[in-house]
Parts: sequence; C-alpha cells; structure tokens
Amino acid sequence: MDKCSFCGRDKKDTNLLIAGINGHICDSCVEQAIQIVEEELKKKSDFDVKHIKLQKPIEIKAFLDQYVIGQEEAKKFLSVAVYNHYKRLLQKVETDDVEIEKSNIIMVGETGTGKTLLARTIAKMLHVPFTIVDATVLTEAGYVGEDIESLLTRLLQAADYDVKAAEKGIVFIDEIDKIARKGDNPSITRDVSGEGVQQGLLKLLEGAIVNVPPQGGRKHPDQKMIPVNTKNILFICGGAFDGIDKKIGHRLNTQVVGYSIDREANKIDRDNLLQYIAPQDLKAFGLIPEIIGRLPVLTYLKPLDRIALRAILTEPKNSIIKQYVKLFKIDKIDLTFEEETFEYIVDKAIEFKLGARGLRSLCEAIMMDAMFELPSNKVNEITITRPYAKDKIEKSNVQKLKVAS
Repeated sequence: MDKCSFCGRDKKDTNLLIAGINGHICDSCVEQAIQIVEEELKKKSDFDVKHIKLQKPIEIKAFLDQYVIGQEEAKKFLSVAVYNHYKRLLQKVETDDVEIEKSNIIMVGETGTGKTLLARTIAKMLHVPFTIVDATVLTEAGYVGEDIESLLTRLLQAADYDVKAAEKGIVFIDEIDKIARKGDNPSITRDVSGEGVQQGLLKLLEGAIVNVPPQGGRKHPDQKMIPVNTKNILFICGGAFDGIDKKIGHRLNTQVVGYSIDREANKIDRDNLLQYIAPQDLKAFGLIPEIIGRLPVLTYLKPLDRIALRAILTEPKNSIIKQYVKLFKIDKIDLTFEEETFEYIVDKAIEFKLGARGLRSLCEAIMMDAMFELPSNKVNEITITRPYAKDKIEKSNVQKLKVAS
C-alpha cells in the first residue's frame, strides 16, 4: 500500500497523497513544508541589509509624524541617526581609511512626552533588529539584578539569534537617568546600580566583542556564551532626568555676568529649560563623563502643551480615541465623543501633570463602565458627554494620579 515517505501514514489515513519519482507526500506534510519554507525565507529576508531601501531623514520623520504629535527637534535627530546608521551598514569598503563612526543618541524629556513612543514607532519601520530595554533592572556583575550583557540578549532574541543581524541592530535603553551616580559623598555601600552600571555600559556603547548569555539573566562559568560585536549596534538612550531643569537654570544664571545679566536672563524661556540642555548638565545630574562622550548626540523633548495634548487624543494613526472607537466597533457599537469632553480630559491631564500617559488613564476611567456593560446590552451607539466624563472621573480612583505641585 502507498504511504507518505515523510510521515509514514497510509494512503487511507490522508486526504491526498501526491506521487513522486521514488516516493509520496501527503497533504499534511505539504502544508508543513510550506510553513517551514516561508519561515526560513522570512528569516533570511527580514534583516538582509543588502535589500534595504534606504529612506531619507525627511521620509523617516514623515513616518514618525503619523504617530507622534510635535517633538519636531527630537524626531529630526532620531531620523538622522537612523539614516546614518543604515548608511554605515550599507557602505562599501573604502581605501581612503575614513571610517564612519556611529553616533549614539540620548533623549531627555519629562515623563509622558513621548520618548518610548518614538522608539516603538521607529521600530515599526526598521529592517534591522530592534529592542527596547529598561536600565532600572541593571546592576553590577555579582549583585541581584540583571547583567549589562542582558541588553544584548534581548537584541539577539529580536534577531532570532542571528548574530550577524544582531550586530547591525538598534537598542533603545529606557530610563537611562535611573543609573545616574547617586552622589559624590563616600559611602560604606557600593553604588552597584548607578556608576557601576555606567562603567559596564562603556564597552557596549563604544564597541567591543561581548560574551552574551543566550537566555539572559546572570552569567555562570558552565554557561555557553555567544560573542557579539557591538561596533555597529546603534544605542539610543532616553530618560526623564527629573530635576535636571534646576541644574540647567543654575548653569544659565552663572554664565552671565556684569550689566547684561538682566537682559540675558530675560531671553531664557523658564517654562522649557530642557531646550538649553548641554553635556555638562548630564554630568551634574550624575552621568560619568565617559558615558556622555559615547552619547555624542543630545536632544530634548518639549513638555506637552494644551494644543499638543488635544491633538494626541484624536490625530495620530493609533490615537487613544481611535483605539476606543475600534474596540466598540467590534461589538457593533458606534462610539462618539463631544468636543467638550476632549477639552475636559485635557484640562485634567494638565492638572495631573502626567503628560500623554495621563490621557490614557483618564480615558480608561471614563470608559470602564461603558466597556463593561454595553457589550451585553442591545445598544447600537453611545456618545460620551462632558457631564458623563466628569461623573466617571470624580467617582474613580484616577484622582490619585494627581501630582503635587
């Protein structure tokens, strides 16, 4: 009796048995073979830089504009950095001994201004492995926490453990300010999650061959390591640097002397001191000079004003309101909002001082009861009014979000 040469099933146990020269294959094995081929082709094509269509900085920024409101300066810096990173990967071997070095970036901005959103958005359009990691869990080797090398484990995982692809990837290190040096005062305890981590990051940022544990976590002697060269890995760092505006203000005040002090001081925008940020401010905050030197591109994100917050609610492709509308549409319910409701949400977001992140929390508080009840009721449409939103906010625990001025 004929049977499948791959799985061994008899013809009577298959839906279709295809005959070949010296064997047969059943329909189930054909389907599995197709899946295997597609997965293998995808692995080869996903991170093949030779087939990348190089997008210009203006095109990259235009893509970011669809998802991120405002922050023109940060988007420009990020677009140029990604563009130059691709150019470094695609450059041919030259004989003029001029080697293009990578320009790692550090972005400074208050909480909820869009640092992580920028990183997540840029990841959507990249053809190189990309990962977002959190610096808060890192500690020196030998202490509770994660080793610095675990940053590259995430990148390897994003590249399906293709080392060559990972060596051309991009790593976004979030909360970089949380590893700032705790202070210059001598202490009997070591600063294992501050300066110690910064020292460990130096070799990654500069470019070195690092032994990476494939599963992350702590390294141990019996574990097999994967060597990864970080020379062509672009690092983008972001952090809130809470309180750095005071250090910027102090520096600006001490720089002007003599009769021009009042005139110069009046030119300073006190509501957005971050635009004047300089490397010396990062040093005063607690980053060591060696780290600052390896993050040559410094940019900032503006605090979100009322206009920006209002636009964030409805304008981006994945805006908060569009997400709720889509959620209700799945249940065949038409969801609409009155304009006054948007104004109320923005008022509360400004009051809580949590930026765009506060918008989401407020919307969740307003929509929770509707999302709980309406799918079970025979309702075709719902309009969220200002009184309804106000009532839900006042009854919810969202008031606890309020930040003391």
